Amino acid sequence: MKQYNFDEMIERKGTDCFKWDALPAMYGRDDLTPMWVADMDFRSPDFVMEAIRRRCEHPVLGYTMPSEGYWQAVTTWLQKHYGINASKDNLHFIPGIVAGIAYALLCLTQPDDKILVTTPVYPPFLNLPKESQRELVCSPLKIMNGRFAIDFDDFERKADGCKLFIMSNPHNPAGTVWGKETLSEIADICERKGVLVISDEIHADLTLPGHRHVSYSTVSEAAAHHSITFMAPSKTFNIAGLGSSVCFVSDENLRKHFFGWLDGMGVAGGNIFAFTAAEAAFAQGEEWLQQMLDYLCGNVQALDGFLKTRMPYVKAVLPEASYLAWLDLSAVPTAYHNTHGISHEELKNKLLYDAKVVLNDGTTFGGKDYEHCFRLNLGCPRTMLLDVLERIASALQK
Repeated sequence: MKQYNFDEMIERKGTDCFKWDALPAMYGRDDLTPMWVADMDFRSPDFVMEAIRRRCEHPVLGYTMPSEGYWQAVTTWLQKHYGINASKDNLHFIPGIVAGIAYALLCLTQPDDKILVTTPVYPPFLNLPKESQRELVCSPLKIMNGRFAIDFDDFERKADGCKLFIMSNPHNPAGTVWGKETLSEIADICERKGVLVISDEIHADLTLPGHRHVSYSTVSEAAAHHSITFMAPSKTFNIAGLGSSVCFVSDENLRKHFFGWLDGMGVAGGNIFAFTAAEAAFAQGEEWLQQMLDYLCGNVQALDGFLKTRMPYVKAVLPEASYLAWLDLSAVPTAYHNTHGISHEELKNKLLYDAKVVLNDGTTFGGKDYEHCFRLNLGCPRTMLLDVLERIASALQK
């Protein structure tokens, strides 16, 4: 069995990598360590790179359709891992899940329709409804026993009059895994109130050992009837730059409507390397993924241990899936300064200019309620993670 090396440091600067190469334009300096954009600093799998190299040996890169091998790899993966009864007929290629959600909003809703989300949440869930002139309705999550939880009293009340609920499953930020009981309650509320559900399950494959992902459409007939599920190999196998995603719709009427819209608008055609990479990843990726998840588990444990010993004032929601953690630094002043408090902007500046680290600003996940909060990307070699944490701890003690 091949052993993969996730401790390897990969130089990504100078490759037009958004995570690293956008920093000078955004912050006016290039000495920052980016722990924000949700891709990993691990080497993409060798079998994916080899499949792309083999395809490049052919001298023509023309219009390409998904092969039978592609569909076989996708359907086998979804059935084996999530019990999704997928076939070529109820799946559709999508060039990225954010684009897929935008397509669903345009196809299934009208301007001024109410769109429900649970906050804090991945920023495009907030921005897409606003930019398409829909009315955004936010149901804040609670933190219970160190993890995010849905406030179902608020959720049910906010669902009244909503046309669609955009769900992050597992949840982003922080990779909270929604169990079957939670998903069943969501399905019951949405079915009673006539709310369609978009389930973004891009982090499903990144469910960490000890947890189990449940795909929304599998929890009940009602969930299957009123939902669209998006999945992708992009986060799983660190190939996000290829724009390769897939959409699953169980209900025939909903499927005909949405897939017909996609085909009619001509917006969901794939590209050679998206198909090639996804087929190789799903067909050959089991062992690589398991080793990578074990490594991520070690990173989560390293973060947890560091916070408990060096920054016990930080309230963290640690990932149950994905490589994203949610850090609440609101108690920093009482830990070190005993002042009236440090502002969100001052915290950002300490992280940026003293620690020289870029994290995701919590306010972008739902507004002022998430001041003093930040999202941290753990998808990197452990030495890099520990170095960043050391710099953050030192900066906050100054």
